[in-house]
Amino acid sequence: MESRLSRRGFFKSAAGGLGLGVVAPYVLTSNALGAASGVPASERVGVGNIGINWMGGDHLGYFAHHNEFPTVAVCDVDRNNLDKAKARVGDYCKAYKDYRDLLDDKDVDAVVIAVPDHWHAIIAVHAAQAGKDIYCEKPLSLTIREARAMVNAVRRYGRVFQTGSQQRSEGNFRLACELVRSGRIGKVLTVHVSVGGPSGDCYLPAEPTPEGLDWNMWIGPAPYRPFNKAIHPVNWRNFRDYSGGGMTDWGAHHFDIAQWGLGMDESGPIEIIPPDGNERKMLTFKYASGVEMHHGGGANGVLFTGTDGKIEVNRGYFRTWPEEIGKTPLGPGDVHLYNSNNHRGDWQRCVRIRQRPICDVEVGCRSVTVCHLGNIAYWLKRPIKWDPVKEEIIGDEAASRRLDRPKRAPWTL
Repeated sequence: MESRLSRRGFFKSAAGGLGLGVVAPYVLTSNALGAASGVPASERVGVGNIGINWMGGDHLGYFAHHNEFPTVAVCDVDRNNLDKAKARVGDYCKAYKDYRDLLDDKDVDAVVIAVPDHWHAIIAVHAAQAGKDIYCEKPLSLTIREARAMVNAVRRYGRVFQTGSQQRSEGNFRLACELVRSGRIGKVLTVHVSVGGPSGDCYLPAEPTPEGLDWNMWIGPAPYRPFNKAIHPVNWRNFRDYSGGGMTDWGAHHFDIAQWGLGMDESGPIEIIPPDGNERKMLTFKYASGVEMHHGGGANGVLFTGTDGKIEVNRGYFRTWPEEIGKTPLGPGDVHLYNSNNHRGDWQRCVRIRQRPICDVEVGCRSVTVCHLGNIAYWLKRPIKWDPVKEEIIGDEAASRRLDRPKRAPWTL
């Protein structure tokens, strides 16, 4: 849907059945153009931080007083988080409880989205429609169809989008992938990726909603259920309505590196086979090249195995077998991948020059698709075949229905 759902329209349609009242935006004092010193206002890119707890707090700390990319507005459904943001950023920063009000703010040129996974797609698509450049936390989306909708919106509206899979901006991971793609381990046979498993259903009892938290807005497009502190503010990744669990959380990091090393940034596996409790001990992704990627197997992060050696990589860790693979420098005829040593800085540079960053939305889409396909195979407990060109599950209607999921009114894409 191209038309943007207005805040007024949202409250009009939702207030009756969902217990929402129409309230004024929670605004701190507004003087956004005084946010940075030493840089002309015409050269500053005003940043709006949407979601300012947990990873959002880390992003806020980076951008709050940045000279060229200062935070000029913040948004969170929890008033307590907004109060903390005021203390960190200063009174010049505007604050909103509804992200659509922030997107309407003409001082906001770009947004950082750090909200739970089930909100990523809707906010990102609306931000693209509003003409904002986007840094969005990983995993990119809650579903495969959402991920593609995000790519389509970013391309249609000409936005610069960085997926927050920041391992692409760490040297160990880049070197590992360069060595693999340069043939240093010979023909790749297998990849082992160690991350957590899928999310599950939520049956938690109702608890009193904390004061200042707009729980109905936090739930947003997900099925409504009462508040429970085991969901918010940290553990929502355990539950299918909001996340894909460890498969999409750390999977958006490590499966992303596996895809990079295999040269699959615009493609993916063709078959996904869950463990059967007998001969097949691990979830397996099969690629058209013959490579098999396994979920698990004791790897320290990501382990590439080829006919001539192995490369294993994780944060702060890099090892090769034999050792000479990692000690021999890359030459001019080897594969040299996009070199970034600062993920947010890379996004900022690309916003300036209007170039796709190291973890563009298409990259995020393809990597999270691997994670989602793994979850679908786990949940259904049967193999599925995938067409990475058409982005369709082949010959399985029930599995195909898992490519997306219904959204609670009035939220749509």
